[in-house]
Amino acid sequence: MFEEFFLRALLGGMGVALIAGPLGCFVIWRRMAYFGDALAHSALLGVALGFLLSIEPALGVLVACAVLAIAFTFLQKQQRFAADTVLGLLAHSALALGLVVLGFLDQLRIDLMGYLFGDVLALSWNDVTLIYLGAAIVLAGLLTIWRRLLAVTVDPELAQADGIHPLTIRLFFSLLLAVVIALAMQVVGVLLITALLIIPAAAARRFSSTPEQMALLAAGVGALSVALGLWGSFSFDTASGPSIVVAALALFLGANAAAALVARARN
Repeated sequence: MFEEFFLRALLGGMGVALIAGPLGCFVIWRRMAYFGDALAHSALLGVALGFLLSIEPALGVLVACAVLAIAFTFLQKQQRFAADTVLGLLAHSALALGLVVLGFLDQLRIDLMGYLFGDVLALSWNDVTLIYLGAAIVLAGLLTIWRRLLAVTVDPELAQADGIHPLTIRLFFSLLLAVVIALAMQVVGVLLITALLIIPAAAARRFSSTPEQMALLAAGVGALSVALGLWGSFSFDTASGPSIVVAALALFLGANAAAALVARARN
């Protein structure tokens, strides 16, 4: 029989994985992995601002990620610097500012490792409820823009000719990513959030023939990664966040090996 803390961790982690998978598909299709890293790095600044302003850290993370997403969208539109230059500037500046602000909060005892690598075993039932409410909002938003986001991803110019505004869609998608990062921070931590977005989607890619199929498979792989990672963490006394990412990596390698064997058998 599961301990209650393990059940909370399992439910909370799966709630994040089920929405991170579909969003991760677009991160891969749009080649936005570095953008995901930039948002994740800004999450630490959001935590610091949350403590500084005496508000919920998750709210601070959401605000910081949203501000970075908006800043990147408009800086990229100006085309004065390359996209990777802008992302590098924003990501590392936000991370450094977060660490500096936390350094000034010497009156507070902050578990920095928990924010960097996650502490899913410390989730409360309120945290689990918040995760599923946030996931429902993100899923509703993603379904609302799904077709337009696909069109912008495939051919932005053709999408614009059809009356779709690529900048608006990109900005909305970036804000959805910001919400997921705020939700996922306690599960896998600031430094590993991007892995939860990318690896399950990459594992599902070899077995998918449509975007919708890939999104569903990515959600399933993410949920399975959480279950296997938590089992490994519980069994071998390893860190829960990294264990989840290692489990996702194992599933990715297994999926690619299986796909290669199937292709070889057909040939």
